[in-house]
Amino acid sequence: MTTAQSIKLTLEPENGAYLANLCGPFNEHLKLIERRVGIEIRNHGNHFQLLGDIEAITQVSDMLESLYEDAKQNKTLSPDQIHLLIQQSGLDQIISHQKIQDTDIAIRTKKTLIRPRGENQQGYVRSILEHDINFGIGPAGTGKTYLAVACAVDALEREEVDRILLVRPAVEAGEKLGFLPGDLTQKVDPYLRPLYDALYEMLGFERVGKLIERNVIEVAPLAFMRGRTLNNSFVILDESQNTTKEQMKMFLTRIGFGSTAVITGDITQIDLPKGTKSGLVHTIQVLDGVKDIGFTRFTAKDVVRHPLVQHIVRAYDRFEKLEQEKGQ
Repeated sequence: MTTAQSIKLTLEPENGAYLANLCGPFNEHLKLIERRVGIEIRNHGNHFQLLGDIEAITQVSDMLESLYEDAKQNKTLSPDQIHLLIQQSGLDQIISHQKIQDTDIAIRTKKTLIRPRGENQQGYVRSILEHDINFGIGPAGTGKTYLAVACAVDALEREEVDRILLVRPAVEAGEKLGFLPGDLTQKVDPYLRPLYDALYEMLGFERVGKLIERNVIEVAPLAFMRGRTLNNSFVILDESQNTTKEQMKMFLTRIGFGSTAVITGDITQIDLPKGTKSGLVHTIQVLDGVKDIGFTRFTAKDVVRHPLVQHIVRAYDRFEKLEQEKGQ
């Protein structure tokens, strides 16, 4: 691990209004930089001390000087501007590299320690730490959803995000849900059960309930995402093979500053009406080669359930290939 280093910075002239604009209400802007870049910022008046990776704190020092110049010109600073500046500076990539440089990744939550198994699972978690948008594609039992939830819980506990949002297309109910009993959460519960089970294991039943009550953890059918912008959130779209092209585009364009999105799906288990192209299949083609989007493809060898599940997945793969060859 890199040893933390220190830089001292004095911003001139000392002016309470400029400093308040720079730091934000209750030091919100400084805390945002700390959280996103993984450094520590101490300040007393116009004297600052930055602690962390030398490359990161050097760039943050330059950023603070630039922001202070904006403050002196009476430009009102906002969290969105800070997010954008961090993104443009490449600081996200620096801290992501620091996070993933260990060869053996482990995700520690308050109730459990989760170690990704095998090269593909390790690569999947690395990709989630490194990129804002990630796709985990492959058969059931490969840990796509479970590891995404683990990364979300870890980010929440580290205060890197403000909330977790769990989304799933309710294909069997036609996305209408009206005939199902109960409120919205109760209507969607059956479709989100795998996500709940992972949360209960990592956080405990009681704490999950309290976080849902406070909307720190939110569950929603995909149809209810339209018109929303998601900042400072960890968003998991599960079973994404059952989205339409329009739904997938809508979801991907909801992602805001400070958010991470993980999209999981199995393109061999599409439940959409005949003739409707899967949004997941379509977006794999559309986003092929787009920089800074992570794709992890799982296969039967990555299945971590009962050994027979691997054989079943492989048997289906062989059968479907033969059917395709006959069709040609």
